[in-house]
Amino acid sequence: MTRPTLSDLGRARLLTSRGEPLFLAHWDRAVFLHFEVDPKILQPLIPVPLDLYNGRAFVSLVAFTMRDMRPRLGGRFAKALFKPISTHTFLNVRTYVMHRGELGIYFMTKWVPNKLAAFLGPRTFGLPYRLGDLDYHHHHEKGLLKAEVRTNGGHHDTDTPRLAYQAKIDPHTTYKPCTPDSLDALLLERYTAYTLRFGKLCYFRIWHPPWKQTRINAELSDTTLLDETVLPTRFISGHYTPGAQNVWMGRPHTAT
Repeated sequence: MTRPTLSDLGRARLLTSRGEPLFLAHWDRAVFLHFEVDPKILQPLIPVPLDLYNGRAFVSLVAFTMRDMRPRLGGRFAKALFKPISTHTFLNVRTYVMHRGELGIYFMTKWVPNKLAAFLGPRTFGLPYRLGDLDYHHHHEKGLLKAEVRTNGGHHDTDTPRLAYQAKIDPHTTYKPCTPDSLDALLLERYTAYTLRFGKLCYFRIWHPPWKQTRINAELSDTTLLDETVLPTRFISGHYTPGAQNVWMGRPHTAT
């Protein structure tokens, strides 16, 4: 009998709630940058237990573009209502947790360029949005992944906090799912997200097929954007995926 993947388990868990999924979307051209952090320093900042890998804790940055987010139900009218927030870039800062036996991520902060999304996200899902200028050039076809993120209103002066990275990638690389039970799988294959909404722990679930990914060697030339949210002790690895189509996104629930 074939062992179910984390994606399989995530899909089944999402569908245990009536009316799920709430939204559909595409997540395109995602870069994952992973840092190892001292769990004794990180745990007091996180309201749920960390999910450690051989005693190690991690924080990851995920830079991607969401496209065509729309309600699963409601047709063209509902899709039109969501057009102002349906497509934009994200930079997520997340760590890895386990709550009542369920693996997940906890969002420490998220940068977005969309003012309406930044207003709605904290109030509906508890998403810790900050406004930023996100400039992504994830062109795996050309062999280069490059990005720069600045705090909102930041220009090209040297005092503006920013994140800048680049990585070379073979345009003909083969993308594969993570090996089960590996560190790669722990860092990528997560289908429940935890947040704080009005001071209460809540969660929402997502689903997509297992990421088809490859490792990348990224060069980070500036990480001052992160100084107010997390102090990564050591950059350990990176991954890239061309993305996932028709991602399922669930509604927010209060955690018990």
